[in-house]
Amino acid sequence: MDFDKVIGYVGQVVDAVGVIAIVLGGLLAIVIAVSRQRRGEPDVYSQFRRLLGRSILLGLELLVAGDIIRTVATQPTLGNIAVLAGIVLIRTFLSFSLELEITGRWPWQSANRGEDREPSRP
Repeated sequence: MDFDKVIGYVGQVVDAVGVIAIVLGGLLAIVIAVSRQRRGEPDVYSQFRRLLGRSILLGLELLVAGDIIRTVATQPTLGNIAVLAGIVLIRTFLSFSLELEITGRWPWQSANRGEDREPSRP
């Protein structure tokens, strides 16, 4: 078996793991949300969205990794790299959008911007 085929299979495996992460994460988020809803916990919907968003983010990162592995290692032509750049750009935009939706802040913003601190007492 030659190098290109092995790398192609590795890329496909990484892609499959990305898809599995999205599907299993989505199913797990549904199961957890239903369980929390039955117990009457508050804010189930936002917790569900956060869990689902995290699984999608993980899956997207793995899918990008699979694309990079296949494109750069097997056929590094300018056309293929341009297509890869477009795919990475779109998926990066999706990741940033999901991160903003999940956490309420951009990935480059610090987690402690004053929201977590207790208000000062007079």
